[in-house]
Amino acid sequence: MTTGQRPTAGDRSGPAPGDGSGPAAAGATSDRRLEAPHRRGGSSPRVVERLAVVAYRGAAALLGVLPVGPTSAVAGLGAQLSYLVWPTKRRWSNRNFGHVLGLPPDDPQVRAVALRAYRTYGRYLVELMRLPSLSREELAALVPVLDLQEAERIWRETDGRGLILAVAHMGSNEAVGASMAGHGLPISVVADDSSFPELFDHLRRQREAWGFRLIPWRNLREIFAVLRRGEMLGLLVDWGYRPDGIPVRFFGTWTTLPAGPATLAGKTGARILPITIRRQEDGTYHVAWPAPIDVPSTDPADVQRATQAVADALAANIANAPDQWYSFKPIWPGDPAEIADLERRAGLMQAGLPDPGPGGAVSAATGAGSTASGRAAPDGPAPDVR
Repeated sequence: MTTGQRPTAGDRSGPAPGDGSGPAAAGATSDRRLEAPHRRGGSSPRVVERLAVVAYRGAAALLGVLPVGPTSAVAGLGAQLSYLVWPTKRRWSNRNFGHVLGLPPDDPQVRAVALRAYRTYGRYLVELMRLPSLSREELAALVPVLDLQEAERIWRETDGRGLILAVAHMGSNEAVGASMAGHGLPISVVADDSSFPELFDHLRRQREAWGFRLIPWRNLREIFAVLRRGEMLGLLVDWGYRPDGIPVRFFGTWTTLPAGPATLAGKTGARILPITIRRQEDGTYHVAWPAPIDVPSTDPADVQRATQAVADALAANIANAPDQWYSFKPIWPGDPAEIADLERRAGLMQAGLPDPGPGGAVSAATGAGSTASGRAAPDGPAPDVR
């Protein structure tokens, strides 16, 4: 589900202003809150688009016939080499894993975990590109431990309000999604189509053959429709630090997570289910279902509480296998003043006041402030649902 992504709370019968069908959509390109979480900017030139599709399909075909062991080893070494020769990525990764381990970024143990994570990532990429060549039986065999009865129980308990699957860059979201869809669970995944639309189209058709759908992050009408139909919607939550996200404590330090899961849940009545995916020694994946998270409303306190619960579940997942986490973008801000401001903003939200956004002030008397918390201002742009 790796690949990425405004009706009013009471409107569940059709599109509302800002769901991608009204005037609010026209201004999306100038509204930073409406950008995709992964990539930004317009699409690439058509020749680059086509080359990307040809290259991806060619690599996937080649990897489908080459022995998986040696190719995974080579890909793992290549990923580790990128860590060693790319100073910026190495610095980001060391800071992330240092936070997780509670060690300085330059500690040898941090470096060792980072190298293992990059090796795991290389192996994951090979497996991802080989998935189209696998049969349904082979796909199912990748996820032998899948408590389907528990997943269905949690889903049925939503009473038709939908289930938001909060996933991270761990394991293989694609393999797990295909396995769940193969068991008849209706799954859609929000993804970014803004940089390589033609490659996105290819991947969308590929995923549909496995039984689940990719939804472009701008298609808010369909995102809300999935939940209104009582289906499952996958959202990645560890894209990297964004100042306009929801403030949370993550491994003891303030940062942000996307507003999307809690805001969507608060608006539609859907539940949030963090998913734990972990690779086993034999190369298969174990899937677990922590307790689901209910979001009573889009009030700031509810949104912050639910997003903090997502952060806690994510932290528990990563702590158990840090070298299986391959989110190599900055996860925490580096400025102490910015961290202090996040704590202040979280306190405001917990008190029921709107999140004023980075460095912003809020008026307790009027409740004025930005809509980053998930509460849209009257007649204004709808909240970010990334």
